[in-house]
Amino acid sequence: MLITDLPADQRPRERLQSLGAHSLTDAELLAVVLRTGIHGKNAIKLGQDLLAHFGSLSRQLRASAPELAALKGMGPSKCSLLGAVVELAKRGLVEELRRGPPLKSPEAVAQFLRLRLRGLPNETFLGLFLDVQGHLIACEEMFRGTLIRTHVYPRDCQKST
Repeated sequence: MLITDLPADQRPRERLQSLGAHSLTDAELLAVVLRTGIHGKNAIKLGQDLLAHFGSLSRQLRASAPELAALKGMGPSKCSLLGAVVELAKRGLVEELRRGPPLKSPEAVAQFLRLRLRGLPNETFLGLFLDVQGHLIACEEMFRGTLIRTHVYPRDCQKST
């Protein structure tokens, strides 16, 4: 069934506009982002298939482009679109953390790093540069390692300009 065959009040994009994003299921939100399905499968069904394949929304959002492309209907354009949406969301959250309260506790630093490092395929060493009040000035990748380790050279740890 095509999404256009659904009554207007059941279509994801129209529901998003009238009721807000919180009223949509994960599959429907994915359908809005994906915009189209493939022959015999509308965008909602494609979103459901993505969620079923990866087991959860968080796992699907961490999936790499090759992992996404392995599913029928997920071509380079749709994979790039999902990657861009995820990166925009990450950057928005990082921006909020930069402008928000200072990183004065280990919990605050851990929360920031979880957000920044989530989904990276390799071990990564980040440098966090803070002002005297604990506000984030910059977060820079200093070293990237393998799947399980990275080598850090203290003499090379300095903020680039």
